[in-house]
Amino acid sequence: MLSPSSRLPWPGAGDQFLLRHDVTFLNHGSFGATPRPVFDTYQRWQRELEAEPVEFLSRRLPGLLAQARTPLAEYVHANPDDLVYIPNTTFGVNIVARSLDLQPGDEVLGTDHEYGAAERAWRFNCEKRGARYVAQPIRLPIRDPDHVVEQLWAGITAQTRVIFLSHITSPTAVIFPVAEVCRRARAAGILTVVDAAHAPGHLDLNLGEIGADFYLGNCHKWLSSARGAGFMHARPEVQTLLEPLVVSWGWRSEWPSHSTYQDWYGWTGTDDPSAYLSVPDAIRFQREHNWPAVRAECHALIAWSREQFAAITGLPPICPDSMIGQMASLPIPTGTLDRLSTRLWDEYRIEIPHIRWQGHEFLRVSIQAYNSERDVTRLLDAVRASV
Repeated sequence: MLSPSSRLPWPGAGDQFLLRHDVTFLNHGSFGATPRPVFDTYQRWQRELEAEPVEFLSRRLPGLLAQARTPLAEYVHANPDDLVYIPNTTFGVNIVARSLDLQPGDEVLGTDHEYGAAERAWRFNCEKRGARYVAQPIRLPIRDPDHVVEQLWAGITAQTRVIFLSHITSPTAVIFPVAEVCRRARAAGILTVVDAAHAPGHLDLNLGEIGADFYLGNCHKWLSSARGAGFMHARPEVQTLLEPLVVSWGWRSEWPSHSTYQDWYGWTGTDDPSAYLSVPDAIRFQREHNWPAVRAECHALIAWSREQFAAITGLPPICPDSMIGQMASLPIPTGTLDRLSTRLWDEYRIEIPHIRWQGHEFLRVSIQAYNSERDVTRLLDAVRASV
């Protein structure tokens, strides 16, 4: 593959973010980074809240949240009434895991690629109810999406009640074929819960086509809203299965709306909703900057990075280019992670996750609009000098 352009996706892209210039930031996937105009909107909402908190929270907030759901619903191709804002994906996993009426002997089937906090939420609730959480191995290398489905489906038993699956995995950064899994699960009468922490802003989303019963996404990662903004989408047919994680005024409300689902999650106590209200501006920012083209350039750079990395380490990529987006976990020789991770920060000021997973060691590289070939070359130089 030819080297991608060394320029940024558009002139001045790096100046649109508030990241430190003395750090090579290759870790957008962990907590995101908010563009300046979106951050300004976030702070404007905070100032409005501070100027008259009673009016803002008591009288304006329900309408503001409804307005903020509409562009998000359009963005993910869903009905606004089926979306609620939540702080993050882990919060949403806890809502679903605590709500479902699992019985002794029931099984929740996940994979061994799931995010640790989400897996813990399932294990915690399964242990309380006598149910069982199963982490089905998805072996590396992954050949294609069908390979994932085949390996996952080998874990299905007569006791499987729920499938829990990442849309883009955290430790391995692989795009899983969630639509096909949801289709097969629906036919088998199995509920599906999708952890989409990395998907919004990273992939084109149509929640109707994906067909998950519960789809839990973050807006503050790849969509680049202010931090503390996520969403839970539940199909109308399964909304009655949910219970409020925090019981507040929306439960048996004296002023009910048209939706119990919205009542339960629209107000859970005094909080700052400014991150939620920044989401429409994050969507607008990406639309104004032709984000499909930005994502394509970022993907090209991450694909090139995998080739260069493999040439240095002698270790092949863990999946095809078609199963990654703007993020990839790059294998490094076993036993080098501790030394390399220290050197990357202390000597090179490179911010990047260092991952141990199932006997493998990875550096997980994220490429966002503010990254260029220069950032990746710096990483490659550091790895070349260390392995």
